[in-house]
Amino acid sequence: MNSTLKSLLKEYEQKRLFALTDLDNRVRLLYSSTPRLEELENELNSYALKVAKSILLEPNNDYISDLQKKIEDLKKEKADILSKLNIDDSFFLPNFECSECKDTGYVQNGIQFNLCSCIKQKLFDIEYNKSNICNLKNDNFQNFKFDLYSDIVNEDTYSSNISPRENIRNIYEIAMSFVKNFDSYTEKNLLFLGNTGLGKTFLSNCIANEILKSGYTVLYQTAPVMLDTIIDYRFNKSSVSNIYENILDVDLLIIDDLGTECLNSMKFSELFNVINTRLLNQNNHITKTIISTNLSLEDLSKKYDERIFSRFVGYYNICRFFGDDIRFKK
Repeated sequence: MNSTLKSLLKEYEQKRLFALTDLDNRVRLLYSSTPRLEELENELNSYALKVAKSILLEPNNDYISDLQKKIEDLKKEKADILSKLNIDDSFFLPNFECSECKDTGYVQNGIQFNLCSCIKQKLFDIEYNKSNICNLKNDNFQNFKFDLYSDIVNEDTYSSNISPRENIRNIYEIAMSFVKNFDSYTEKNLLFLGNTGLGKTFLSNCIANEILKSGYTVLYQTAPVMLDTIIDYRFNKSSVSNIYENILDVDLLIIDDLGTECLNSMKFSELFNVINTRLLNQNNHITKTIISTNLSLEDLSKKYDERIFSRFVGYYNICRFFGDDIRFKK
């Protein structure tokens, strides 16, 4: 187990302890202000124990029925008191940050215990994402501004019979469909084309934001860094554990700046393996990819071989961004 994971697990242990202590304090405060609730809880536990003993040692249907009737009466009295205090059952549950793993960092899958997606995402953020998608608080669909894009059609400049604003609305709908149908085999991946300053990174972050809220994992890599890291991994130079497996298995992989990498035959091969393997959805695990590039579709067809380009055309929704640089309009 690497040091980063060990450190995170210690944090999780503290978070879980804090949640349990907080619950204990809340309940104690409630019982001190409403002593009858504590009495009811003790009586319910006592009667439940009597029912269990009676069933195991000396079954007596009438006696058990009387006990169960008493339990129901006590539960009703407790429910009435809590209702008057405007308290529901969630009050008696710990406020864990992650409901899936209950702040343990692990979820059970059959007889196995696997890392929860929440702690896997923290590992990705620390070891891979770093500052690349740190602005997720502001990069969200609520802050998406269509009026930054011109509503004027200019076919000569943009080679399109629709305006940049109408175009970005279309892309926006494609992005929303991608989020909504993320776990569908039929939903295509996304390929964002266009010059810098047109909102490709912002929209990728908007999508990542929503995907993270749904409990999926997101890994961001620029194409040059990703390929260099994979090559280092292949030659046992990488200090980052399981980098290749994580690139292949993460729920959403965002590859930025495709086309800026220095290519050779080995990197061609590794890029194809990443793209193709993620399309295969191995072990019934749906994996999606967003690729962003400043290159045009024609440039991509020239730079990459048929195997890679055919994957783009066949398995990606190709979204071409065009218009004026919106960075100067914010």
